[in-house]
Amino acid sequence: MEPRDTSLNEHVQSLTALLGEVVTYDGFFEIVEGFVNVTRATQTGKEQTHLFAQPSICIVPQGAKVFSVMQDDLSYVEDHTNMVVYSAEVPISFAISQASSAEPYYCLMIPLHSDRIRDLSARIFTQGMPRSENLKAVYINDLDVNIVKTSIRLFEVIKQQQAIDLLVPHLIDEILMRLLLSPMGASIAQLGVADSHAEKVVRAITWIKQNYFETMTVADLAQRSGMSVSSFHTHFKSITSMSPLQYQKMVRLQQARTLLKSRIRDVSSAAYEVGYTSTSQFSREYSRAFGVAPSRDIL
Repeated sequence: MEPRDTSLNEHVQSLTALLGEVVTYDGFFEIVEGFVNVTRATQTGKEQTHLFAQPSICIVPQGAKVFSVMQDDLSYVEDHTNMVVYSAEVPISFAISQASSAEPYYCLMIPLHSDRIRDLSARIFTQGMPRSENLKAVYINDLDVNIVKTSIRLFEVIKQQQAIDLLVPHLIDEILMRLLLSPMGASIAQLGVADSHAEKVVRAITWIKQNYFETMTVADLAQRSGMSVSSFHTHFKSITSMSPLQYQKMVRLQQARTLLKSRIRDVSSAAYEVGYTSTSQFSREYSRAFGVAPSRDIL
């Protein structure tokens, strides 16, 4: 890796300028479907935004945000000095801490697809897949100048609108290969290993998100994942920072919040629709998770 000096700073500035040309107003944008997303913001805020982070590489070349995985007491700062990788769909809360009209906050997100990780890992780790027990929800590493350089070429292609279908997948593969060659690469590679602990947990997460309203037990989830109860619980918590049932609860609460904010349901209806049998319990857990009563989110 090149020294962290003016060379990296110049590349970060170039990437920021390109993002500014492609994304000209605030919001979330799917720039290339399935490959490239960008968020832009010009205002900071103390109010926390809650969402499920998707498996992805995130780079913030300008501005900053403070985020935490819900149910975890640790907070992280994401800015131009680091890159963040989410290994699974995990509930996070965040607030943009640095942004302005003159210098907007930008976040470049490149989704991680397990099948692509699997194919590229086989090409990189030709002597066999490395073992890694360091599985967790969020990986934070120094910003890799080579990934920034490839991202610049990626957005030059997007800006020029030429051969996007041909060139973008190759540039994304280069970014993913550089990620796999980084210090966190062995851990990320586990996402593509069939029947690895990471792959089994991701499979369980997918099932929970599709069936969150059902009554479920850890034993049932472990059986579906082909793991013992103790092993499943341990690896699920290491990746998501919460137990399987805590994860199900957060999925329910996030879905209920969507219903309330869109004014599709009242509090009682939303509670029952996502699987709660007690409105009072729902209200307590909702307030604890989001810091406001569910009735406030209807206003």
